[in-house]
Amino acid sequence: MGHTAHDHSHEHAHQHAPAHAHDTHGHHHRHSSWRTAAQATLHCLTGCAIGEVLGMVIGTAAGLHNAATVAVSIALAFVFGYALTMRGVLRAGLPVRQALGVALAADTVSIAVMELIDNTVMVGVPGAMDAGLGDVLFWVSLALSLVLAFALTTPVNRWMIGRGKGHAVVHAYH
Repeated sequence: MGHTAHDHSHEHAHQHAPAHAHDTHGHHHRHSSWRTAAQATLHCLTGCAIGEVLGMVIGTAAGLHNAATVAVSIALAFVFGYALTMRGVLRAGLPVRQALGVALAADTVSIAVMELIDNTVMVGVPGAMDAGLGDVLFWVSLALSLVLAFALTTPVNRWMIGRGKGHAVVHAYH
């Protein structure tokens, strides 16, 4: 007796959604998967950029050899990349060990691709690695490397998320 004719017709209409509603949903899904990939890449880029910049600054300021500077940058990029993911997952209540597992699954490929691009650009731009911290060439090259890393890593992340891998594993904990 609690149902009115209006309530019943609403339920009935919902059960028989028009066929075109599925097409719209499919289009929205494709759009949102690019957005999800871009957000995942930006999240990863934040951690990578902190580590990359810090590593380049430390290596350059300490006068380390280029290979040592790149190694420090890569190590710090992974540390900060994983740390940012772990922060969110820990906030969701996962124990540290499980959170680390999620971060490794979510970000390893993304960070590796990003670091490959970042460091290839930094090493490939003539004089960028030898430029000092006060040199515009150093900062422009570093900014360019991060922009390229974002642009080239986003499709990789979209492909992985579409297969339930990479950053898709983190979404269960948000």
